[in-house]
Amino acid sequence: MSASSLTSSPGPQARTRAPAVPGRWAARVDAWMARLVLAPTILMSLVFVYGFIVLTAFLSLTESRMMPRFEYAGFGQYTALFGLDRWWTAAANLGIFGGLFILLCLAIGLSIAILLDQRIRAEGALRAIYLYPMALSFIVTGAAWKWILNPGLGLEKMLHDWGFVNARLDWLVDSEMSIYTVVIAGVWQSSGFVMALFLAGLRGVDDAIIKAAMVDGASLPTIYLRIVIPALRPVFFSVLLVLSHIAIKSFDLVMALTAGGPGTSSDVPAIFMYQFSFTRGQLGLGAASAMMMLATVLAVLVPLMYLETKGARHGR
Repeated sequence: MSASSLTSSPGPQARTRAPAVPGRWAARVDAWMARLVLAPTILMSLVFVYGFIVLTAFLSLTESRMMPRFEYAGFGQYTALFGLDRWWTAAANLGIFGGLFILLCLAIGLSIAILLDQRIRAEGALRAIYLYPMALSFIVTGAAWKWILNPGLGLEKMLHDWGFVNARLDWLVDSEMSIYTVVIAGVWQSSGFVMALFLAGLRGVDDAIIKAAMVDGASLPTIYLRIVIPALRPVFFSVLLVLSHIAIKSFDLVMALTAGGPGTSSDVPAIFMYQFSFTRGQLGLGAASAMMMLATVLAVLVPLMYLETKGARHGR
């Protein structure tokens, strides 16, 4: 064999390294392809979410009315906002609605999930019934409960027709009770969703731990209180996050059910922001109320994220 043929023929190492260049280029193309696919979504999020948050924050520092005015005017809109009785009524209603909504959804959802976790008969049908309200929009829920709680059409009229003439269920037109009708409708719609999350968490708990506790003589309530429910910490975090978000941005349910009335007795910050921004020509004031809603979201989100991160760091 000649020397030229020895030098021209590739060795085993050359033959194995040759495909490395196309492979490296393919990896680069795949990496850039993923970035190109995600780029429009990231760009739109930056512009239409964070960009408009920055714009709203700036408008809250201007004297904008019907149209935006980009002249800095200080914190006058926040001073005017905090001086309005209607804003404090809306904030108090948000506290009532948010607190009761979250607590009742947690209690009802967890109780139903524990019930279904006992492998009862017709579990599939009951789960579908409890989840069905979540398939409806808040507009439909509000309209349905508006008919149900209408004194001349719904439950009160039915009770009167049955002979219970002193029965009163006119909360919808009672300024002291109207916000609680929103709580009832919201809990009816969302507790099934909470039940589904808790049930998924319960089904993820290791049966061996429960059986070992039963062998040690622990009762079923003790097992749930001491072992199962503490193991659902991530589920509690997710549920609190979702329910808090629903409560703070509640708009369509309130508009469909009470429209903030009677008067402003069931007003909430989202309705306040909408009406002052788009129907009363107070764009700067509406932007200030929107920033206060964002501050409320952060006041709920940041402690929850901190507690969850701290718990994960300590292995809890």
